[in-house]
Amino acid sequence: MSTIMAAVTGTESVSYQNTGVVIAVISSFINGSTFVLQKKGILRSRDRGGTYLTDVVWWSGTLCMIIGQIGNFLAYNVAPAVIVTPLGALGVLFGAVLASWILEEHLNILGKLGCVLCCCGSVVLIIHAPKAEATSRLELEDRLSDPGVFAIYLLLVVLLLITLIVWIAPAHGKSNILVYVAICSLLGNFTVPCSKGLGLVAPDAFSEGPASGRALALFLGLLGTLAASVLIQFFYINKALECFSSNVFEAIYYVAFTSTVIFASALLFKEWTSLVLTDSLAMLCGLATVCVGVVLLRLSQDALITWKKSEARGKMD
Repeated sequence: MSTIMAAVTGTESVSYQNTGVVIAVISSFINGSTFVLQKKGILRSRDRGGTYLTDVVWWSGTLCMIIGQIGNFLAYNVAPAVIVTPLGALGVLFGAVLASWILEEHLNILGKLGCVLCCCGSVVLIIHAPKAEATSRLELEDRLSDPGVFAIYLLLVVLLLITLIVWIAPAHGKSNILVYVAICSLLGNFTVPCSKGLGLVAPDAFSEGPASGRALALFLGLLGTLAASVLIQFFYINKALECFSSNVFEAIYYVAFTSTVIFASALLFKEWTSLVLTDSLAMLCGLATVCVGVVLLRLSQDALITWKKSEARGKMD
């Protein structure tokens, strides 16, 4: 009987995980259009001499961001974060294609190869992703209250964010894209764990049990942290789009965000404990593949590669 119950539970777990993957894929395509539409709205408002807050296209991009984040929230609560987050590479691919059409941003063969590598690396990450994770409020509370590596890591993240926002961003934010990318990516250490934690805490927070008061306090704390991190991300994403290409920002932001989320999830939810050595190496290779893809996508913005130029050079020789 216990064997049958275990099999049923395992089947349900796989079903939920597949559902999370489907939701994540749809959300990635929606999120992929977000930066492009917001960038288009910023450019339109700049041409008119007004603010992008009154532009319909910018608000459509903002609406896509809200819908995409809701989809991510649902996906994070039915599948491990290290599976859901890498699927954002599909958004990078869709955003690059959309930007070349709507914004007329340069996308040559290097950029296209970079998009393909992002997707291939994400597939490797998904195949070898760990399955173990926190499954209850009590387990989440134990891990949040543990004064160990995760607490030290969060403290370092907060100090780094304060340094970036207060001192580095005002001086170098408009000239170095990595400043805004770092701020938005480091905030992923709060948005993803909080999104997943809300799903675990909500059933107890709104019940009438003896632990409902404590659960509600934790729920409100997670919700407040999530709201603050999302709003700060939203602010600096738009500042980045005012200064840099949406293709470049989205690609670099994807890699940095994915890396920080995977690392934070590994520390908090212990999702790496079920991995064998081969899976660990495969995930590192997958992440490296994605990073190479992003580098190619970045180089494609400055490189002019055409077959006609090669032919002309051949004739001159």
